[in-house]
Formats: sequence, structure tokens, C-alpha cells
Amino acid sequence: QVQLVESGGGLVQAGGSLRLSCAASGRTFSSYAMGWFRQAPGKEREFVAAISWSGGGIYYADSVKGRFTISRDVARNTVYLQMNTLNVEDTAVYYCALASRVQAIVAASPSSWGQGTQVTVSS
Repeated sequence: QVQLVESGGGLVQAGGSLRLSCAASGRTFSSYAMGWFRQAPGKEREFVAAISWSGGGIYYADSVKGRFTISRDVARNTVYLQMNTLNVEDTAVYYCALASRVQAIVAASPSSWGQGTQVTVSS
């Protein structure tokens, strides 16, 4: 069906930046929303950000507002997560998600998940 492949994870020092990418392939919806979740060791998977098909609906978790920016390129079926001013607390596996509606992502009910990419922030 739909495959989501993340890239851009890695090691960065606190205060630095990373840009994650997620490309969707296979049989997608005619229009769909995409977003990001993350899971730190010993923690529940948490919502990070989501963006609607049109780009007019954007949502962020309070913990990343002002630091992270989500965007998408519909022509390439790709969503991005620009992460600035990273903290050690941002260390987690970041997962890309896809759903027919952006609210489904915000509600933690996406139809597809990526396999995740590791982001490690060092002090």
C-alpha cells in the first residue's frame, strides 16, 4: 500500500538543527495529510507536528512550538520537519505518519507509519 521512508536523522549537539524528510510511495490517497511523531526510550510515542494536504492546517505539540517547522512538497509526496534549537529532550526515534485527514494524525490515528529515524541530541 503506502510506504513511508524517513531520512535526515543523526547526531547533533544541543542548540543545533536537523531537517528530517519523509517520502511517501505506493498507493496513496488522492489527497492526504502527513505528520511526525517521536518516541524516546521508556516513553510513549507522542505527537510532534502535522500538516494538511493543502498546507493550510498545521499543528504542533506545545513542546516544539517555535522550534520545529513542518512543511510539505505535494509534487514529491514528501513532508519535512525542520528542527531548530534542539534539546537533549528531543532525542527520540522520529516516525513519519500519513492519514486521509490531518485531524487523524493529531488524534494519533494515522493510516500509515514509517519505520523511524533516530535523532540524538548531545550536550
